[in-house]
Amino acid sequence: MPGNKASKQKPCHHCNSRLASASAPPGTSTIHYEKSWLYRHCSLQQRDRQAQKSGQLFSGLLALNVVFLGSAFISSMIFNHVAITLADVWILLSILKVLCLCWIIYYLLGTSRQPHAVLYRDTHAGPVWIRGSLLLFGTFSILLNVFQIGYSVIQINCKSKVEIVFPSIEILFVATQAFFLWHHSKDCIQVQHNLTRCGLMLTIATNLLLWLLAVTNDSIHMEIESQLREVEQRLAGNETDSCACPNTTTCKVFQKGYILLYPFNTEYCLICCSVLYVMWKNVGRRISHHHTAHVKPKFKLHGVVFGPLLGAAAVIIGICVFMMYQIQATGSAPNYQVFVLYYSYYIVLLPLMCVVAIIGTIIHTLEKRELDTLKNPTRSLDVVLLMGAALGQIAMSYFSIVAIVATNPRDMLNSLILSYSVLLIFQYITQNIFIIDGLQRQPFVAAEAQHTTHAGQLSAVPELPGEGVTAPSSDQERSQASPSKEEEASEEHSREAHEQRRVSVLELGQEFRRVSLSYIHTYSHLSWKRKALKEISFFLVLCNIILWIMPTFGAHPVFENGLQKSFYGYSTWFAIVNFGLPLSVFYRMHSVGGLLEVYVSA
Repeated sequence: MPGNKASKQKPCHHCNSRLASASAPPGTSTIHYEKSWLYRHCSLQQRDRQAQKSGQLFSGLLALNVVFLGSAFISSMIFNHVAITLADVWILLSILKVLCLCWIIYYLLGTSRQPHAVLYRDTHAGPVWIRGSLLLFGTFSILLNVFQIGYSVIQINCKSKVEIVFPSIEILFVATQAFFLWHHSKDCIQVQHNLTRCGLMLTIATNLLLWLLAVTNDSIHMEIESQLREVEQRLAGNETDSCACPNTTTCKVFQKGYILLYPFNTEYCLICCSVLYVMWKNVGRRISHHHTAHVKPKFKLHGVVFGPLLGAAAVIIGICVFMMYQIQATGSAPNYQVFVLYYSYYIVLLPLMCVVAIIGTIIHTLEKRELDTLKNPTRSLDVVLLMGAALGQIAMSYFSIVAIVATNPRDMLNSLILSYSVLLIFQYITQNIFIIDGLQRQPFVAAEAQHTTHAGQLSAVPELPGEGVTAPSSDQERSQASPSKEEEASEEHSREAHEQRRVSVLELGQEFRRVSLSYIHTYSHLSWKRKALKEISFFLVLCNIILWIMPTFGAHPVFENGLQKSFYGYSTWFAIVNFGLPLSVFYRMHSVGGLLEVYVSA
């Protein structure tokens, strides 16, 4: 009887598909699939998904606790300088960086070298521009720490030893992390999932804390103010500050280099966080064949004329305005005319960027390209970063609008700042819509292949006249009688040499014609929509490059014009600028990568 009850027991719904497809006799299939409750209720794919979610949850909680601990230290340093000092925060971050270094070295020497460790690689992760930015900003961050060490060594009487040890560990951390991300940013690791997730999240948390310390630490501004006080004291004839930078070339170079390269460290931390997050999402990921079915288009500077010309003009004019502003800012406080020139440049450029972004968005709606619905963690992160990084400048713009409207909006400079703030908000919104819409479209790879094939068929032109009649004419000449064998041999040798030269010239001409016809056919058959998208994307790339250069290398009129600082107070506006300005700089750099993706796929 128990056996009959067991045989009559109804199988669970998780096993119906397997029972239906089983080729074994009906009496044996029920017994095998109902032995284990885990097997009955959790298939292999479900267990793998649950383990992945559990590992992501645990590693995420680890990173969250580390970030909260570091934020508590940094906040305590800001509000209570006596209990928690900057040296205490440096010690905590040094411990975290040493732990991250140990895990990265273990990953490089152990995890990644195990059998079947990296079976798949995400082709979308770690593009060339991201890895190039990592190397560029990593190099500048290393130089920044070298300058900081040199500056601290010269002023060893006024600096603590922690200010020398911390940059030294930072150099090792930056170099090792850059090497790790350059070679393994595309990995979809298939072994040691939990350890790899925890290591990646710990590294992300450490980079976030380094970025948070950089944007909240006002030591760089204290260095600038001490430099200004030093100039004032020298002009007054009072050189009583023993901790001031000595009047030597070496000290000045270290001080200037430390101040100039300071923004690059914040950008490096943000880029590392984005790349590490994609790696964290790819841990244990198995990429199917249809994810790599599309051929990734390459960057070709063909078919665009007006975009590079207008963008180059915007870059050249922006560099001239930037140099004029910096000359005034380094010599003394920027005067009224320099602010007017700076904001006027933005007021002319930003509406043009808004208009072309709107035109590009309209063209996207008119296209018949399908949306790319495949799972892509890199594209999802790009969208989140574009939206999140834009919040920094948008917040600063709204604070500026409130300050201007509440004080004196009719003043000329205030009117320019008000227009500048409103235009920045519209420019960020329109550009984000254009980039995100372009990233979600499938590239024109199939169309390119068809045009290339057709161009290859057209390039197989018929042979030029003269080449086909070469052999008959030579046969006729051979059939004629010759006076002697020696003359016949010499004439034949000269004819062969002449024919070889003629064939080589004809082959060169045919190759030139083939390449020309292929180029003309490929790029003359681009639709006006694709041409317009390429022109718009390239123009916005150059505009975002110059708008990245100007605030990165020291042009900060939002802090130097004095309007918002006098309205909100020094501490409040300092916190707002230190939060929004690094995000706006990161947005410009990240939008360049997104626009290049839109250009390539158009």
